[in-house]
Amino acid sequence: MRSLLVFAILSCVSAQEKAPPAKEPKPVRAETPESGVAQQRTSLNLLGQTDANRGESRRNENVQFNLVDNNAVKEMNIRLGATATIVSEFQPERRYFGAELGARSSGPAHAPASPASPVHGTLFWSHNNSLFNARSFFQAGGVLPARENNYGFNVSAGLWKGGSLTMNGSQNKQRGQVNGNVLVPLASERTPLTNDPALRPLVENFLAAYPLELPNRTDIAERALNTNSPQRINTDAAGAQLDQRVTAKDRLTLRHGFTAQSVDAFQFVAGQNPDTDTKSHSARITWSRAISPATTLDATAGFDRLGSLLLPAAPYGAASFSNALSSIGPSPIIPIDRAQNRYRAALSVGQLRGRHRLAFGGGWTRLQYNGVETDGHRGILSFRNDFGRDAITNLRMGTPSQLIQALGITYRAFRNHDGYLYAADVWQATGSLTLQYGLRWEFWTRPNDATGRSNLAFDSDWNNFAPSFGFAQRLPAKWGVLRGAYGIHYGEIFPVTYSQDRLNAPNSVRIVINQPNLADPLGGKRFEDLDPNGPSSRVEISPDLSTPYSHQYNFSWEAEVGPRWKVQAGYVGSRSHKLIMTWFLNRARAVPGIPLTSATINDRRPNPKVYEHLYVHNGSRGYFDAGRASLIAPRWHGLNFSVSYWFSKAIDLGTDYANTASGPDARVAVSQTQFEVARDTKAPSSFDQPHAFLGQFTYETPRGPGVRRWLGGWAVSTVVLAKPGTPFTVQTGSDAPGFGNVDGSSGDRPNLLDRSVLGRTIGRPDEARRLLPRAAFATLQPGEMAGSLGRNTFRKGRIANVNASLGRTFALAGDKKLTLRAESINFFNTAQFADPTKELSSPSFGQINNTLNDGRTFRLAIRFDF
Repeated sequence: MRSLLVFAILSCVSAQEKAPPAKEPKPVRAETPESGVAQQRTSLNLLGQTDANRGESRRNENVQFNLVDNNAVKEMNIRLGATATIVSEFQPERRYFGAELGARSSGPAHAPASPASPVHGTLFWSHNNSLFNARSFFQAGGVLPARENNYGFNVSAGLWKGGSLTMNGSQNKQRGQVNGNVLVPLASERTPLTNDPALRPLVENFLAAYPLELPNRTDIAERALNTNSPQRINTDAAGAQLDQRVTAKDRLTLRHGFTAQSVDAFQFVAGQNPDTDTKSHSARITWSRAISPATTLDATAGFDRLGSLLLPAAPYGAASFSNALSSIGPSPIIPIDRAQNRYRAALSVGQLRGRHRLAFGGGWTRLQYNGVETDGHRGILSFRNDFGRDAITNLRMGTPSQLIQALGITYRAFRNHDGYLYAADVWQATGSLTLQYGLRWEFWTRPNDATGRSNLAFDSDWNNFAPSFGFAQRLPAKWGVLRGAYGIHYGEIFPVTYSQDRLNAPNSVRIVINQPNLADPLGGKRFEDLDPNGPSSRVEISPDLSTPYSHQYNFSWEAEVGPRWKVQAGYVGSRSHKLIMTWFLNRARAVPGIPLTSATINDRRPNPKVYEHLYVHNGSRGYFDAGRASLIAPRWHGLNFSVSYWFSKAIDLGTDYANTASGPDARVAVSQTQFEVARDTKAPSSFDQPHAFLGQFTYETPRGPGVRRWLGGWAVSTVVLAKPGTPFTVQTGSDAPGFGNVDGSSGDRPNLLDRSVLGRTIGRPDEARRLLPRAAFATLQPGEMAGSLGRNTFRKGRIANVNASLGRTFALAGDKKLTLRAESINFFNTAQFADPTKELSSPSFGQINNTLNDGRTFRLAIRFDF
């Protein structure tokens, strides 16, 4: 999707108040994470969209991901990296897991009240058109027609005494062509090589999935095709909120929001992306009471529902070709038909008592997780470099190396509860010292399946205690404030993680067939013909599975260095434990007397009744350390600016805080063998970036008489984001003899022959193959279990993006205003290159043939406030 909710790139620098007279020390306010520069900076984007004012470029839509299961978060991490974020105060009513990396904290479910007022509101419209867009780096030919319209309203009005109503609605419509790159067969590779009458039409069907166009970017890769495909996206949103003052002390707030999105996805290769329909509802009723001038209470009941339907757009299974050609079909987890219902309740009490600001409360959620979810039920075919032939030749011969086929019933209806209790105090110990301390307790109950098909073996998690502590010390004179904070923060066990139990026998059987007969891989069998107690793959959820958690800590100094100029310097770090990951067990081993070939993989497994054995558990840890400095200058000779620089290091043992250990996540950072996993996978995290710079600048032209009356008041804004690229891993690309260790699992890495290539940034297509030469690596010899190359030892190209806008607000009669704005994303049309082809077995190894961002776009916007 082009419009994404993304992480905040700019951390919040708390506002520093002026130094008080020495005889009357002023208390140091323990500020919320939302305070400070986040309130001061000027938003570049009229409609509140975050790509412009965070410095991000629009993502390239042809880089695939599905809008489920944290995929948007993970895509953002890989594309843009993490953000070193200093949280000045940990509030026990909020969850901060991942906040040091830029993730938003989550708080109570209360609906904020809107005070009664006369009628006022906003009308807005923005338009993006391909007429104003620039070609992306690899684009062949001109920009084809595409457009995006976003329009809506927000209106508030007092209805009667003490009552007000707020309503909003919007539509976003995207139409037209998406441009992107795929690897397609050459003209000489578009006919089958097999003469078997049973295989030939199947091979022809695979080859027909590719567009008729031949490669047109052979300067980049021999089989690279830049092409276009239509896409249609509709997003509708509406909401209403009723606020009623019941008594002088009581207020009632009722709110409901609805969002629906429909995506008819583009298809460069037939069935490449699923068509998607999502619908979400969110309802809240909040009662707020002022018990006394010093005590307030908020109580909320709520209901959230999210429905997701992802269907394949063409009748293809998932087929891969060692990255010699683009894969056919969407991800193996498609189709998904899922509904999540969350019933919520929350209570919070705040009280001022002398020098103390006390807070107590809690929350409860009941989750209903219903639906059909698959993994391999459409079939997963792998054509690899095997049998002494390359992957493309094996496709044309109809000789795959492996088929994974799941069959059976996967509908489940899981039910569980989670909740928390907390108590906190902000104590003004002295006029210059504020202490904050609190304790949060969380629980999570073991899910039960209402269908009775799944019976999870792990226990409920009841011992999640999360203390937090912080301080703010004002220094003498104008030396500023020292702040520090420490807290333990818990994440969650994702429903998609434990729901993988649906893939197990006897209700669902998952078969791994090596060197299958493409014409009849199951030997004519149906699910009913299979022995539910026979060999099958297994997803084992650890009986000790528990909630991940992290220790977060930071220390910072803030001061005013001039009239309204502010500076912050600080350190933020974390140590995360029990991160969820998948180990692949029961791998094939060398057995005397059995040939070491892909055909004998199942014969060489220690347990002949299990094919792939996926063990989901708390197997990873994460380490993050960063230093950050920021300078903020609001209203300086008409210029507002804030600049931030941070340096950081992120390391993990294979997975990070956003990993769900399901579907494609399960195959992230797979170790080369099932032994010494932590040693084999410890490496920089997928979002690691050692340096980053973010600058935001806004200049308003001076107003005056005459011509300056029309030239004045225009705000020229820009955001600059500069970062190195995130890491990637070189792999052999095949598990077959002469490439991998033939253990039935992917993730093999080659041997390193030339250490001088380590740590290189592979960032430009014209020099990628020189910097990442095939000769620097060697595939595994038969019997060799692991290559010597580490994980994430290279980096993609840098991020160097500039966004800009020009706008002015005109005052009209009364309190009406009209705002006009033009915005440009990726103003200088700078490409952020994707990682090169990283499979050594691919003929395009080392070649960069895609970008992670889109070309320059312009958006015109108008807003009317009344």
